[in-house]
Order: sequence, then structure tokens, then C-alpha cells
Amino acid sequence: MTPLAARQALDSYFLEARCKILEVAAVLDRIDRGRDAAALAEDSRMKQLRQALEILHDESGGRAERIQRVFSLEYEPAWERPEPR
Repeated sequence: MTPLAARQALDSYFLEARCKILEVAAVLDRIDRGRDAAALAEDSRMKQLRQALEILHDESGGRAERIQRVFSLEYEPAWERPEPR
């Protein structure tokens, strides 16, 4: 499959990306306005969100994969394989 030209990708996905970025900003604003928001500074989920935002700002590519890794558990060879139901 041939990737879209950069301008075509921007034309096609700009409004969708803008909407999603606004949604993330709104969620972060709600958290910031919440009682005891400062207590969440060390919450691991907030750290993950901040790390993901830093990756979005990085222009070196591979953002989706790197962000997925931020929110994923490391592979553990000792994990038990689930049994089918």
C-alpha cells in the first residue's frame, strides 16, 4: 500500500486530529480543575499522559508505536496463557 502524500494526509486528517487534541486538552483541564489536582503529580497515569504528550511533540517519527509502548506492560515470559472458555 502506498502512503498518502503529506499534503493529502494533512487535508484528510487535520480536523480529526484537531478534535482529538482538543479532547485531550479538555480532559487535562478537568483534571487540573479537580479538587486535590496537585496530589496527582506523582500518579503513574499522569506521568504516562505527560510522556505521551512529549512523544507527540517529537518529530522523529514512530509516534504511535512509542505512545502505545508508554501505555503497555512489558512482556513477561512467565505470563500464563489464558485457557479458552
